[in-house]
Amino acid sequence: MFMRILMVILLLGGVFGGIFYWKQQSMQQMAAAQAGGPPPPVIAVTPAQQETWQPFLQVVGSLTAVAGIEVTSEVGGQISAIHFSSGEQVRQGDLLLELDDDTDQAQLRGLVAERTLARLKFERVAKLVREKSVSKSDYDEGRATLDNAEALVSAQQALIAKKSVRAPFDGRLGIRRVDLGEYLTPGAPIVPLEKLDPIFADFTLPERELARVAVGQTIDIRVQAYADETFAGRITAIDPGVNVGSRTFRVRGELENASNRLRPGMFADIRVNLPQEERVITVPSTAISYAPYGDSVFVIEDKEGATVATRRQVEIGASRDGRVAVVSGLQVGEQVVSAGHNKLRSGQAVKVETPTAAVAAKAD
Repeated sequence: MFMRILMVILLLGGVFGGIFYWKQQSMQQMAAAQAGGPPPPVIAVTPAQQETWQPFLQVVGSLTAVAGIEVTSEVGGQISAIHFSSGEQVRQGDLLLELDDDTDQAQLRGLVAERTLARLKFERVAKLVREKSVSKSDYDEGRATLDNAEALVSAQQALIAKKSVRAPFDGRLGIRRVDLGEYLTPGAPIVPLEKLDPIFADFTLPERELARVAVGQTIDIRVQAYADETFAGRITAIDPGVNVGSRTFRVRGELENASNRLRPGMFADIRVNLPQEERVITVPSTAISYAPYGDSVFVIEDKEGATVATRRQVEIGASRDGRVAVVSGLQVGEQVVSAGHNKLRSGQAVKVETPTAAVAAKAD
Protein backbone atom coordinates (compact mmCIF):
# COMPACT_ATOMS: atom_id res chain seq x y z
CA MET A 1 0.00 0.00 0.00
CA PHE A 2 2.83 2.37 0.95
CA MET A 3 4.59 1.66 -2.34
CA ARG A 4 1.45 2.55 -4.34
CA ILE A 5 1.10 5.87 -2.54
CA LEU A 6 4.76 6.60 -3.14
CA MET A 7 4.44 5.83 -6.85
CA VAL A 8 1.42 8.17 -7.16
CA ILE A 9 3.32 10.95 -5.41
CA LEU A 10 6.31 10.47 -7.71
CA LEU A 11 4.07 10.43 -10.78
CA LEU A 12 2.31 13.66 -9.78
CA GLY A 13 5.63 15.25 -9.04
CA GLY A 14 6.84 14.36 -12.51
CA VAL A 15 3.73 15.82 -14.14
CA PHE A 16 3.90 19.12 -12.24
CA GLY A 17 7.61 19.27 -12.85
CA GLY A 18 7.08 18.88 -16.58
CA ILE A 19 4.45 21.63 -16.61
CA PHE A 20 6.77 23.94 -14.69
CA TYR A 21 9.64 23.17 -17.07
CA TRP A 22 7.41 23.83 -20.14
CA LYS A 23 6.23 27.13 -18.66
CA GLN A 24 9.78 28.21 -17.96
CA GLN A 25 10.89 27.26 -21.46
CA SER A 26 7.96 29.18 -23.01
CA MET A 27 8.78 32.28 -21.01
CA GLN A 28 12.44 32.00 -21.95
CA GLN A 29 11.55 31.58 -25.63
CA MET A 30 9.24 34.62 -25.49
CA ALA A 31 11.94 36.63 -23.78
CA ALA A 32 14.48 35.47 -26.34
CA ALA A 33 12.13 36.36 -29.16
CA GLN A 34 11.56 39.81 -27.70
CA ALA A 35 15.27 40.24 -27.13
CA GLY A 36 16.71 39.04 -30.39
CA GLY A 37 14.08 37.13 -32.40
CA PRO A 38 11.85 38.42 -35.21
CA PRO A 39 9.62 41.33 -34.18
CA PRO A 40 5.94 40.59 -33.53
CA PRO A 41 3.59 41.27 -36.45
CA VAL A 42 1.94 44.68 -36.61
CA ILE A 43 -1.84 44.47 -36.72
CA ALA A 44 -4.75 46.92 -36.85
CA VAL A 45 -7.45 46.68 -34.20
CA THR A 46 -10.91 48.11 -33.68
CA PRO A 47 -13.36 47.90 -30.77
CA ALA A 48 -16.56 45.87 -30.98
CA GLN A 49 -19.37 48.42 -31.18
CA GLN A 50 -23.02 48.38 -30.21
CA GLU A 51 -25.38 49.65 -32.91
CA THR A 52 -29.11 49.87 -33.49
CA TRP A 53 -30.12 47.91 -36.57
CA GLN A 54 -33.48 47.46 -38.18
CA PRO A 55 -33.88 43.73 -38.79
CA PHE A 56 -34.92 42.51 -42.20
CA LEU A 57 -35.72 39.40 -44.20
CA GLN A 58 -33.65 38.78 -47.33
CA VAL A 59 -35.48 37.02 -50.16
CA VAL A 60 -35.49 36.81 -53.94
CA GLY A 61 -38.41 37.50 -56.23
CA SER A 62 -39.38 38.86 -59.62
CA LEU A 63 -40.96 42.01 -60.98
CA THR A 64 -44.45 41.89 -62.50
CA ALA A 65 -46.37 44.47 -64.50
CA VAL A 66 -49.50 45.93 -62.93
CA ALA A 67 -51.21 45.04 -66.20
CA GLY A 68 -49.68 43.18 -69.11
CA ILE A 69 -51.28 41.62 -72.18
CA GLU A 70 -50.78 40.67 -75.80
CA VAL A 71 -53.07 43.02 -77.70
CA THR A 72 -55.37 40.99 -79.98
CA SER A 73 -58.44 41.48 -82.14
CA GLU A 74 -61.82 39.85 -81.51
CA VAL A 75 -62.50 39.70 -85.25
CA GLY A 76 -60.47 38.79 -88.29
CA GLY A 77 -59.63 40.81 -91.36
CA GLN A 78 -56.93 42.33 -93.51
CA ILE A 79 -54.81 44.98 -91.79
CA SER A 80 -55.45 48.29 -93.57
CA ALA A 81 -53.60 50.68 -91.22
CA ILE A 82 -51.08 50.54 -88.34
CA HIS A 83 -51.03 53.57 -86.06
CA PHE A 84 -48.26 52.72 -83.57
CA SER A 85 -44.52 52.16 -83.41
CA SER A 86 -42.74 49.47 -81.43
CA GLY A 87 -41.78 50.66 -77.94
CA GLU A 88 -44.19 53.59 -77.99
CA GLN A 89 -45.93 54.91 -74.88
CA VAL A 90 -49.72 54.91 -75.41
CA ARG A 91 -52.81 56.09 -73.57
CA GLN A 92 -56.00 54.16 -72.99
CA GLY A 93 -58.21 54.37 -76.09
CA ASP A 94 -55.41 55.24 -78.54
CA LEU A 95 -56.03 53.71 -81.98
CA LEU A 96 -53.43 51.02 -82.68
CA LEU A 97 -54.61 49.19 -85.78
CA GLU A 98 -57.45 49.12 -88.32
CA LEU A 99 -58.82 46.18 -90.28
CA ASP A 100 -60.44 46.56 -93.68
CA ASP A 101 -64.16 47.21 -93.16
CA ASP A 102 -65.40 48.16 -96.66
CA THR A 103 -67.75 45.18 -96.86
CA ASP A 104 -69.00 45.77 -93.34
CA GLN A 105 -69.69 49.44 -94.09
CA ALA A 106 -71.71 48.47 -97.18
CA GLN A 107 -73.74 46.02 -95.12
CA LEU A 108 -74.32 48.74 -92.54
CA ARG A 109 -75.70 51.11 -95.16
CA GLY A 110 -78.16 48.42 -96.28
CA LEU A 111 -79.26 47.79 -92.69
CA VAL A 112 -79.71 51.52 -92.08
CA ALA A 113 -81.95 51.72 -95.17
CA GLU A 114 -84.03 48.79 -93.91
CA ARG A 115 -84.33 50.46 -90.51
CA THR A 116 -85.53 53.68 -92.15
CA LEU A 117 -88.16 51.79 -94.12
CA ALA A 118 -89.29 49.93 -90.98
CA ARG A 119 -89.63 53.21 -89.11
CA LEU A 120 -91.75 54.79 -91.87
CA LYS A 121 -94.03 51.75 -91.98
CA PHE A 122 -94.37 51.74 -88.21
CA GLU A 123 -95.24 55.44 -88.12
CA ARG A 124 -98.00 54.88 -90.70
CA VAL A 125 -99.36 51.90 -88.77
CA ALA A 126 -99.28 53.91 -85.54
CA LYS A 127 -101.34 56.66 -87.18
CA LEU A 128 -103.85 54.15 -88.51
CA VAL A 129 -104.14 52.54 -85.07
CA ARG A 130 -105.10 55.88 -83.56
CA GLU A 131 -107.77 56.18 -86.30
CA LYS A 132 -108.76 52.58 -85.56
CA SER A 133 -108.21 51.64 -89.20
CA VAL A 134 -105.88 48.69 -88.40
CA SER A 135 -105.75 46.15 -85.60
CA LYS A 136 -103.46 46.24 -82.58
CA SER A 137 -101.60 43.18 -83.92
CA ASP A 138 -100.56 45.17 -87.01
CA TYR A 139 -99.16 47.81 -84.68
CA ASP A 140 -97.23 45.20 -82.66
CA GLU A 141 -95.82 43.64 -85.82
CA GLY A 142 -94.62 47.03 -87.05
CA ARG A 143 -93.01 47.77 -83.68
CA ALA A 144 -91.18 44.42 -83.68
CA THR A 145 -89.94 44.91 -87.24
CA LEU A 146 -88.52 48.33 -86.34
CA ASP A 147 -86.86 47.00 -83.18
CA ASN A 148 -85.24 44.16 -85.13
CA ALA A 149 -83.95 46.59 -87.78
CA GLU A 150 -82.42 48.81 -85.08
CA ALA A 151 -80.79 45.78 -83.42
CA LEU A 152 -79.22 44.70 -86.72
CA VAL A 153 -77.81 48.19 -87.24
CA SER A 154 -76.36 48.24 -83.71
CA ALA A 155 -74.78 44.80 -84.18
CA GLN A 156 -73.20 45.85 -87.46
CA GLN A 157 -71.86 49.06 -85.91
CA ALA A 158 -70.34 47.03 -83.06
CA LEU A 159 -68.68 44.71 -85.58
CA ILE A 160 -67.19 47.68 -87.43
CA ALA A 161 -65.96 49.17 -84.15
CA LYS A 162 -64.08 45.94 -83.44
CA LYS A 163 -62.21 46.42 -86.71
CA SER A 164 -60.43 49.32 -84.96
CA VAL A 165 -58.10 47.93 -82.25
CA ARG A 166 -57.43 50.37 -79.38
CA ALA A 167 -55.17 50.35 -76.31
CA PRO A 168 -57.16 48.99 -73.33
CA PHE A 169 -55.02 50.87 -70.78
CA ASP A 170 -52.06 53.24 -70.47
CA GLY A 171 -48.71 51.56 -70.98
CA ARG A 172 -45.67 50.89 -73.13
CA LEU A 173 -45.88 48.81 -76.28
CA GLY A 174 -43.42 46.08 -77.15
CA ILE A 175 -42.31 44.96 -80.60
CA ARG A 176 -45.20 44.61 -83.06
CA ARG A 177 -45.99 41.16 -84.37
CA VAL A 178 -47.92 42.10 -87.55
CA ASP A 179 -47.40 43.90 -90.86
CA LEU A 180 -49.55 46.08 -93.08
CA GLY A 181 -51.70 44.06 -95.49
CA GLU A 182 -51.45 40.89 -93.41
CA TYR A 183 -54.61 38.91 -92.71
CA LEU A 184 -55.19 38.93 -88.96
CA THR A 185 -57.04 36.00 -87.44
CA PRO A 186 -59.15 36.48 -84.29
CA GLY A 187 -57.00 36.24 -81.16
CA ALA A 188 -53.67 36.51 -82.99
CA PRO A 189 -51.08 38.64 -81.10
CA ILE A 190 -50.59 42.16 -82.42
CA VAL A 191 -48.20 43.76 -79.89
CA PRO A 192 -47.38 43.35 -76.17
CA LEU A 193 -48.64 46.12 -73.86
CA GLU A 194 -47.32 46.56 -70.31
CA LYS A 195 -48.33 49.07 -67.64
CA LEU A 196 -44.98 49.76 -65.96
CA ASP A 197 -45.78 52.46 -63.41
CA PRO A 198 -46.18 51.37 -60.69
CA ILE A 199 -44.65 47.90 -60.87
CA PHE A 200 -45.14 44.87 -58.62
CA ALA A 201 -42.47 42.81 -56.85
CA ASP A 202 -43.71 39.29 -56.09
CA PHE A 203 -41.95 36.91 -53.71
CA THR A 204 -42.61 34.11 -51.22
CA LEU A 205 -41.74 33.70 -47.55
CA PRO A 206 -41.72 30.59 -45.32
CA GLU A 207 -44.77 30.22 -43.11
CA ARG A 208 -42.74 30.89 -39.93
CA GLU A 209 -42.39 34.53 -41.05
CA LEU A 210 -46.15 35.10 -41.46
CA ALA A 211 -46.49 36.95 -38.16
CA ARG A 212 -43.55 39.27 -38.93
CA VAL A 213 -44.81 40.86 -42.16
CA ALA A 214 -47.81 43.07 -42.80
CA VAL A 215 -49.29 45.28 -45.49
CA GLY A 216 -47.58 48.67 -45.42
CA GLN A 217 -44.09 47.50 -44.42
CA THR A 218 -41.27 48.92 -46.52
CA ILE A 219 -39.13 46.89 -48.90
CA ASP A 220 -35.83 47.65 -50.62
CA ILE A 221 -35.06 46.07 -53.98
CA ARG A 222 -31.93 45.61 -56.08
CA VAL A 223 -31.76 44.32 -59.64
CA GLN A 224 -28.73 43.28 -61.67
CA ALA A 225 -29.30 45.94 -64.33
CA TYR A 226 -28.77 48.69 -61.73
CA ALA A 227 -26.58 46.92 -59.20
CA ASP A 228 -25.51 50.12 -57.40
CA GLU A 229 -29.05 51.41 -56.84
CA THR A 230 -31.76 50.54 -54.34
CA PHE A 231 -35.45 50.96 -55.18
CA ALA A 232 -37.92 51.50 -52.35
CA GLY A 233 -41.47 50.19 -52.15
CA ARG A 234 -44.17 48.88 -49.81
CA ILE A 235 -46.00 45.61 -49.26
CA THR A 236 -49.51 45.95 -50.70
CA ALA A 237 -50.91 42.41 -50.50
CA ILE A 238 -50.34 39.10 -48.70
CA ASP A 239 -52.00 35.85 -49.70
CA PRO A 240 -54.48 34.70 -47.03
CA GLY A 241 -53.36 31.08 -47.22
CA VAL A 242 -50.13 29.06 -47.10
CA ASN A 243 -49.15 26.76 -49.96
CA VAL A 244 -49.50 23.21 -48.60
CA GLY A 245 -46.73 21.89 -50.84
CA SER A 246 -43.97 24.41 -50.16
CA ARG A 247 -45.26 25.79 -46.82
CA THR A 248 -44.73 29.31 -48.12
CA PHE A 249 -47.03 32.26 -48.70
CA ARG A 250 -47.00 34.87 -51.46
CA VAL A 251 -46.31 38.53 -50.85
CA ARG A 252 -46.66 41.44 -53.28
CA GLY A 253 -44.87 44.78 -53.04
CA GLU A 254 -45.40 47.89 -55.14
CA LEU A 255 -42.78 50.37 -56.36
CA GLU A 256 -42.94 53.65 -58.23
CA ASN A 257 -41.46 53.29 -61.70
CA ALA A 258 -42.03 56.57 -63.51
CA SER A 259 -38.75 56.18 -65.40
CA ASN A 260 -39.79 52.71 -66.64
CA ARG A 261 -36.31 51.39 -65.83
CA LEU A 262 -37.68 48.43 -63.89
CA ARG A 263 -39.18 45.86 -66.25
CA PRO A 264 -41.47 42.85 -65.77
CA GLY A 265 -39.59 39.56 -65.42
CA MET A 266 -36.50 41.07 -63.79
CA PHE A 267 -34.91 39.00 -61.01
CA ALA A 268 -34.87 41.00 -57.77
CA ASP A 269 -33.03 40.80 -54.45
CA ILE A 270 -35.63 41.97 -51.93
CA ARG A 271 -35.11 43.11 -48.36
CA VAL A 272 -38.26 43.21 -46.21
CA ASN A 273 -37.68 45.72 -43.42
CA LEU A 274 -39.15 44.58 -40.11
CA PRO A 275 -40.54 47.24 -37.75
CA GLN A 276 -38.77 46.20 -34.52
CA GLU A 277 -35.30 47.74 -34.11
CA GLU A 278 -32.67 45.72 -32.22
CA ARG A 279 -29.35 46.41 -30.50
CA VAL A 280 -26.45 44.40 -31.90
CA ILE A 281 -22.70 44.10 -31.36
CA THR A 282 -20.85 44.65 -34.63
CA VAL A 283 -17.32 44.38 -36.00
CA PRO A 284 -15.90 45.05 -39.47
CA SER A 285 -16.42 42.19 -41.88
CA THR A 286 -12.62 42.09 -42.34
CA ALA A 287 -12.27 41.02 -38.69
CA ILE A 288 -14.11 37.73 -39.21
CA SER A 289 -12.17 34.56 -40.01
CA TYR A 290 -14.69 32.40 -41.87
CA ALA A 291 -14.24 28.63 -41.65
CA PRO A 292 -16.41 25.52 -42.17
CA TYR A 293 -15.94 24.45 -38.55
CA GLY A 294 -16.94 27.86 -37.16
CA ASP A 295 -16.26 31.57 -37.54
CA SER A 296 -13.84 33.38 -35.25
CA VAL A 297 -12.12 36.66 -34.44
CA PHE A 298 -8.76 37.49 -32.86
CA VAL A 299 -9.22 39.37 -29.59
CA ILE A 300 -6.38 41.48 -28.16
CA GLU A 301 -5.47 40.52 -24.58
CA ASP A 302 -2.72 41.43 -22.10
CA LYS A 303 -1.00 38.32 -20.78
CA GLU A 304 1.96 38.60 -18.40
CA GLY A 305 2.88 42.00 -19.74
CA ALA A 306 2.71 40.96 -23.40
CA THR A 307 0.07 41.95 -25.96
CA VAL A 308 -1.24 38.78 -27.59
CA ALA A 309 -3.98 37.94 -30.10
CA THR A 310 -6.26 35.11 -28.99
CA ARG A 311 -8.59 33.35 -31.40
CA ARG A 312 -12.19 33.25 -30.18
CA GLN A 313 -15.12 31.42 -31.72
CA VAL A 314 -18.14 33.66 -32.41
CA GLU A 315 -21.64 33.27 -33.78
CA ILE A 316 -22.38 35.85 -36.44
CA GLY A 317 -25.67 37.21 -37.74
CA ALA A 318 -26.66 39.66 -40.45
CA SER A 319 -24.23 41.93 -42.27
CA ARG A 320 -24.64 45.37 -43.80
CA ASP A 321 -22.46 48.24 -44.97
CA GLY A 322 -19.22 46.38 -44.33
CA ARG A 323 -20.06 45.35 -40.75
CA VAL A 324 -21.18 42.03 -39.26
CA ALA A 325 -23.42 41.47 -36.26
CA VAL A 326 -21.92 39.16 -33.61
CA VAL A 327 -24.67 37.21 -31.86
CA SER A 328 -22.45 35.63 -29.20
CA GLY A 329 -18.81 35.31 -28.19
CA LEU A 330 -17.87 38.99 -27.96
CA GLN A 331 -18.49 41.92 -25.61
CA VAL A 332 -18.87 45.61 -26.43
CA GLY A 333 -15.52 47.41 -26.30
CA GLU A 334 -13.30 44.36 -26.76
CA GLN A 335 -10.50 45.02 -29.23
CA VAL A 336 -10.45 42.74 -32.26
CA VAL A 337 -7.93 42.44 -35.07
CA SER A 338 -9.46 44.19 -38.08
CA ALA A 339 -6.65 43.54 -40.56
CA GLY A 340 -3.77 41.10 -40.74
CA HIS A 341 -5.37 38.22 -38.84
CA ASN A 342 -4.59 35.74 -41.64
CA LYS A 343 -0.95 35.65 -40.54
CA LEU A 344 -1.69 35.14 -36.85
CA ARG A 345 -1.90 32.11 -34.59
CA SER A 346 -3.78 32.07 -31.31
CA GLY A 347 -1.68 33.31 -28.38
CA GLN A 348 0.91 35.01 -30.58
CA ALA A 349 2.51 38.25 -29.40
CA VAL A 350 1.55 41.21 -31.60
CA LYS A 351 2.20 44.90 -31.96
CA VAL A 352 -0.89 47.08 -32.27
CA GLU A 353 -0.71 49.65 -35.04
CA THR A 354 -1.18 53.16 -33.67
CA PRO A 355 -3.19 55.78 -35.62
CA THR A 356 -0.03 57.84 -36.14
CA ALA A 357 1.80 54.84 -37.53
CA ALA A 358 -1.12 54.01 -39.79
CA VAL A 359 -1.17 57.52 -41.26
CA ALA A 360 2.59 57.45 -41.78
CA ALA A 361 2.38 54.05 -43.48
CA LYS A 362 -0.29 55.33 -45.88
CA ALA A 363 1.82 58.41 -46.64
CA ASP A 364 4.81 56.19 -47.49
